[in-house]
Amino acid sequence: MTTFDLRSVRVRSGEEYRDEHEVELGPFTFAGQRYVPVPEKVPAELTITQATTGTVFQLRFRVRLHGPCYRCLDDAVVERDLRLREYQATSPGGSEELTTPYLADSRLDLSQWARDGLVLSLPEQILCRPDCAGLCPICGKDLNREPHEHADAEPDPRWAALAELRDRL
Repeated sequence: MTTFDLRSVRVRSGEEYRDEHEVELGPFTFAGQRYVPVPEKVPAELTITQATTGTVFQLRFRVRLHGPCYRCLDDAVVERDLRLREYQATSPGGSEELTTPYLADSRLDLSQWARDGLVLSLPEQILCRPDCAGLCPICGKDLNREPHEHADAEPDPRWAALAELRDRL
């Protein structure tokens, strides 16, 4: 876990602090599948700007994520160039919108912030390629490697009574 101690930074209103950090992301589960950032520690640029009403935090990094394709379970790679921003008001007055959940005891949790930003940037379905055909629902073969079709199977005779009823209605 990568954190940054804000007590080491002294900025006045209108000033900005920039620094490079290696942020540890680590593997995580997304939609029931395990994904691994490569490398697990990514170089990131942290910018802290002091405003008159609070502090603006910005984190910029590029990451490559490896894991299974949603349709065919083959290896999928997603690349993201992220620019994240958080705000912490000097006097939030109990409002959650004016505070950042990544700041506790003058320590900014860069790992959790980066991981949350990465997960929020991901598509609903991570695919190995946009036109992935997936797996055959009958035999389970990869339709990208072996495109094929199956002949219509005979219906289960136990459903014959319902098919008759459907035909009459």
